[in-house]
Amino acid sequence: MKRLRLGFVLALIILLAAGSLWVWWELGAGSRPLTVAKNQSQIAAALDGAGWVSPHTPGLKLYMVSYRDCPSCNAFVKAEFAKLSAAGVDTRVIVIARPDLNGQSQSTAPERAAVAELWVNRSWPLYERWTSVPSAAWTAPGVPAADGDAARTAVIESGRSLPSELAPLLKANGLTFGYGTVIWWDKKGVMRGCACNPHSFDAVARELGA
Repeated sequence: MKRLRLGFVLALIILLAAGSLWVWWELGAGSRPLTVAKNQSQIAAALDGAGWVSPHTPGLKLYMVSYRDCPSCNAFVKAEFAKLSAAGVDTRVIVIARPDLNGQSQSTAPERAAVAELWVNRSWPLYERWTSVPSAAWTAPGVPAADGDAARTAVIESGRSLPSELAPLLKANGLTFGYGTVIWWDKKGVMRGCACNPHSFDAVARELGA
């Protein structure tokens, strides 16, 4: 009986420790900003060569990899972009139309149309117009369709390859790629990054003087 009780207590301790570790990771450790010291040129080239859009604020560059309904991405835009722009940060958003998963589409035709147009013509006003309405209500008015257009479909596929290109490069720096990944250069010119969530937004803004 004593052994059973001891085993139960040990199992409970292990579960509590694992739960505490998970909470610690979720509340900051797993999303804290890190210095990107390895593969800098490849990461910078992949980001700069993607179809990013921005308000073109002169100053420090910040890239965020997103998809239309990415919760942490949209929260970051809402909470920090105005402050970052006011602090002289060029907020560059890379929107991707995610590929199908298990035979189920993760994007809509209007979404793919918008993403292709953003990559082709880099229109910040279009990004603002698109994200100002619920995604289900977006019909891509005046935007050329991507489906059935070989060139624009190729643009969509190019965007979809970006995560697999970035993932191993970031992993070498201790960063796990996810939508909401943010890469920036601080005031000392050091490349920094995080798989950001609301617990790390303030840290990013502070580093950039916002």
